[in-house]
Amino acid sequence: MPRPAALHRLPLFSPLRIVSAKRRSPFGAWPSPLGAEDVAAASVRLAEICLDGVDVYWTESRPAQQGRLALLHKPGGKAAREIVPAPFSVRTRVHEYGGGAFAAAAGQVVFSNDSDQRLYRIAAAGRAPTPLTPVDRTRYADLQLDLRRQRLLCVAERAREGREPENFLAAVSLGTGQVTPLARGSDFYAFPRLDPAGRRLAFLRWNHPAMPWDACELHVADIRTDGSLGEPVRVAGGSDESIFQPAWSPRGELTFVSDRNGFANLFRLAADGSTACLCEREADFAAPLWVFGLSTHAWLGEETIVCVFQRSGLWHLATLDTTSGRLDPVETGLTELGPIFAGQGRAVFVGGAAGQASALFTFDGRSRRLRLLHRPTACPIPKMAIARPRPFDFPTADGTTAHGLLYFPLHKSYRGTSDSRPPLLVTCHGGPTASTSTALNLSIQFWTSRGFAVLDVNYRGSTGYGRAYRKLLDGQWGVADVEDCVAAAATLAEAGLVDGGRMAIRGSSAGGFTVLCALAFHDVFAAGASYYGVADLEALAKDTHKFESHYLDSLIGPYPQRRDLYRARSPLLAADRLACPVIFFQGEQDRVVPKAQAVAMAAALRKRGLSAPLWLFPDEQHGFRQGKTIRAALDAELEFYLRVFGVAS
Repeated sequence: MPRPAALHRLPLFSPLRIVSAKRRSPFGAWPSPLGAEDVAAASVRLAEICLDGVDVYWTESRPAQQGRLALLHKPGGKAAREIVPAPFSVRTRVHEYGGGAFAAAAGQVVFSNDSDQRLYRIAAAGRAPTPLTPVDRTRYADLQLDLRRQRLLCVAERAREGREPENFLAAVSLGTGQVTPLARGSDFYAFPRLDPAGRRLAFLRWNHPAMPWDACELHVADIRTDGSLGEPVRVAGGSDESIFQPAWSPRGELTFVSDRNGFANLFRLAADGSTACLCEREADFAAPLWVFGLSTHAWLGEETIVCVFQRSGLWHLATLDTTSGRLDPVETGLTELGPIFAGQGRAVFVGGAAGQASALFTFDGRSRRLRLLHRPTACPIPKMAIARPRPFDFPTADGTTAHGLLYFPLHKSYRGTSDSRPPLLVTCHGGPTASTSTALNLSIQFWTSRGFAVLDVNYRGSTGYGRAYRKLLDGQWGVADVEDCVAAAATLAEAGLVDGGRMAIRGSSAGGFTVLCALAFHDVFAAGASYYGVADLEALAKDTHKFESHYLDSLIGPYPQRRDLYRARSPLLAADRLACPVIFFQGEQDRVVPKAQAVAMAAALRKRGLSAPLWLFPDEQHGFRQGKTIRAALDAELEFYLRVFGVAS
């Protein structure tokens, strides 16, 4: 297929230009200043945020403490400190991915503890956590305090013998821990949000086979004097509309995000029950609802919203005047934003960029100034040594355009030999309903600082480009995403920017499936790395958790009606077509993609005489959180590529 030049936003300079002060060394063999232990130590994730007056609470991971999620509290004008001691870990397993694991109001904190999934309460600063709920088979997420009634509102998930878990909206007494269902009957619930007067509750609900980004409904219910809910009224959403994050204004107006116009835009509910778009843009003011507790907009005042939105893969910060509809951008220098929360005229959000890892920032609504609130770790390499991403657009097999971020090798002291090109690592993000991050990722710098080029692909189906682009993967998972990764690599090789004989593909979860499909059904890559990836679609359809148990209905087709597609696209059943080495990394506690998938795929390749190292981590789940795991996996993957590509370390 011809590749029009207009579709390639390549660098304006050659990445291989001669710099006389640098020593020549084979690409891939440069002595990097960034070790796997540095990447592991800096793999701190900022997750959930809660504002309580001038106080800020947030969670962040602790890779050195087996991935424990710590809860930090920063009172106004004082230093931050941890308020939940080890071994407590503030994490919920609802939908397996969790989110919304704590809530804080008027100095009180309630959180879910990872090891037992019980709710715990901290009634006052400095007090030890005390258990609120009993040890049972119920999990809690999306926590919201209702102090007027001395209770907690949440999404509950209760295991049932021989059936999938029941999800429902619940109220938990702060005094007795008694759990009272408020709404049930739908397969899933999210975003229980109480209005400022405490009289109405907004929430989302949806049913199999839809995922929340495909179709869900926004309901509002009055709260009766006994605390129960009146009859819920659907105010938005349906079978072809996705709703995200209802939020109440200080005076009780309800806003939400809907993709009914093709992009996820902000809407408002009027007193007569009608809805109107506040600001129509070709941009997404939402994120896929993989976890609870997300927020892309918040009320700064009675008529002003602060929001983050994604356009063409980049995130932006802005304020919205809800009276005039004027959207005023805020210059931040950041390209990865969210979640964002606001109160008392200021906002707190997570932000990052190509040259800086994600950190916690505040935005003052009056001065419109940003301030760094908290940076969890320092960058172990100087800014001048950081390889920056460059947008890379390319044509897909169906004639549309896909996107990616391209990183060239960079080292302050080394350059490649004059007669060679760098090896390429194509990275496939998970999801597949997700997108690549533009914040500093030391895992990428680990490769570029050694002389590898990295291409992070936003294949068809990725978010941040509108509903139509995301829907291009419907029925085409294992085809369109794979074609895009193959086309991107071939484009770079044909342009002479990378070594076409030394290209590998790597990815995790859904990205691991794309990796295995690319290797089984195409002959472009010389090696691959699958992190807890899907190998057998039929097995996944039969054995996965409730939240994703019908995800494949839209990505492939309903099972077992389209069993033919599940079998035709399963890399495990096409292992005889795969002809290159693959390395596998898998958590033994993974309930999303069980370890049997990696074990079976590695065994099938070894049976054919192919190299297929399999690394099993007994204490890891879906997504690696422990520093020792991250370190071991990176070192093993590097050694694997050096051997396959014949690079002397």
